[in-house]
Amino acid sequence: MNPSETLTLAFALALLGGLLVKFWLSSRQIRHVALHRDAVPRPFDQTISLGAHQKAADYTITKARYGLLELAFGGAVLLGWTLLGGLDALNGAIHASMGPGMAGQLVLLAAFTLIGGLIDLPFTLYETFVIEERFGFNKMTLSLWLADLGKSTLLGAAIGLPIAALILWLMGAAGSLWWLWAWAVWMGFNLLLLVIYPTFIAPLFNKFKPLEDETLKARVTALMQRCGFAAKGLFVMDGSRRSAHANAYFTGFGAAKRVVFYDTLLSKLSPGEVDAVLAHELGHFKHRHIVKRIAGMFAMSLAGFALLGFLSAQLWFYTGLGVRPNVQSSNDALALLLFLLAVPVFSFFISPLFARLSRKHEFEADAYAVQQTSGHDLSTALLKLYEDNASTLTPDPVFVKFYYSHPPASERLARMAA
Repeated sequence: MNPSETLTLAFALALLGGLLVKFWLSSRQIRHVALHRDAVPRPFDQTISLGAHQKAADYTITKARYGLLELAFGGAVLLGWTLLGGLDALNGAIHASMGPGMAGQLVLLAAFTLIGGLIDLPFTLYETFVIEERFGFNKMTLSLWLADLGKSTLLGAAIGLPIAALILWLMGAAGSLWWLWAWAVWMGFNLLLLVIYPTFIAPLFNKFKPLEDETLKARVTALMQRCGFAAKGLFVMDGSRRSAHANAYFTGFGAAKRVVFYDTLLSKLSPGEVDAVLAHELGHFKHRHIVKRIAGMFAMSLAGFALLGFLSAQLWFYTGLGVRPNVQSSNDALALLLFLLAVPVFSFFISPLFARLSRKHEFEADAYAVQQTSGHDLSTALLKLYEDNASTLTPDPVFVKFYYSHPPASERLARMAA
C-alpha cells in the first residue's frame, strides 16, 4: 500500500470512527438526561423547581438530537469535499477560468468559505429561530440576524483575505522554512486581534455602555483592587437584544482589558453574586490560565504549521485526500484547505485531554472566587445561571469527559462545599 492509499484509509477510518464515537456519546447523553428528567437531583431539590429542571432536560435533549443530524450531514459534506472530489472539482474550475497566480488561490479560499457558509446556513437558522425560539432564548429578529450575517461576512473578508494573501505569499517566497514565518505572522495577528477586538470589532455587533450602577461599580472596583487587577473599563452589553442567555467575560489583552457584563446577567444576579462571578473570572487571571492558554495555542499552532510545511510538499497528501494537485502552478491554497479539513478528524480523539484541563482551570477559578468573596454567593449565582441557561443538572458522565469545558453543577458545588 503506497502512502496515498494509506492516508485515504486512515482518513476514512478516522472519520467513520469519530462519527461513531460522537453518535455514541450523544446517544448516551440523551438517554441519561431523559432518565433523570422527572426528578430534581437531591443537592438541588430545594433550589431548582421541577419545571425548570424539566425545561433544561428537554432543551438538552432537543439540541443533542439536532446535533445528531448535524453530525451526519457534516460528515457527508466533509466526505464530499475530500474523497468524493468536491474540492478537486472546485479547484479545477477556478484554475481553468483564472489560471495560476495569487488571485486564483484567494478565490479558491473565498469560494470554499462561502459555499461552506451557505451549506451551514439552514442549520444556523433552524437552531436560532426554531430551537432557541421554542425555549424562549431567541430575541433576534430576522432583520437583525441578516444584518449580523452581512457584517460578519464583510468583516471576515476584510480581515481574512489580507492575512490569507500574506500566508500564501510566504508559502511561495520564504523557502523551506516558510511555515516558521507564517506561524509568526499568524500569532502576531491573533495577539493584535486580542487588542483591537474590544474597541473596534465587538461594538459593530453590540452596544457597550459604562456600568452606571454606582453601588455595584464600587463593589466591583474594590474587588478588582483587592485582587490586584486593573481593567480599562466596566461595561454592560446589550446581550438581551439577541438572546436571553446570561454571561460575563473579560476581553482584550494587556492595557486593553475590559470587564463586560451582559445586561441579562445584571438583571438576574444580586450584587454579591455578581461579585462572585467576577471573582471567578479574576481567578483565571490569578492562576495565569489565560497566559497558559495563549502559550498552548502558540505551541500547538507551531506544531501545526510545521506539519503543514511537511505535508504541503508531499504529493500523497493531496491524492490521498481526493485532490489532484496543480501541475504547473502553486498548490498552497489547496494544502491549507486540505489541512483544515483533515486535522479535526484526527485531533478529535485527543479532545478529552483539553476538556479535562479546562475543567481543572474552572475548579481553580472557583476556589479563588470562594477565597475572595462568598462561596454561598458563587453557588447561588451558578445555580441561577444554570437554570436561566437551561443547562442540565444531570449530564452523562462520559459525555462530560469528552465535551464539557466546565464541570457539571453537581461537581462544582460539591468541590466548593469541600
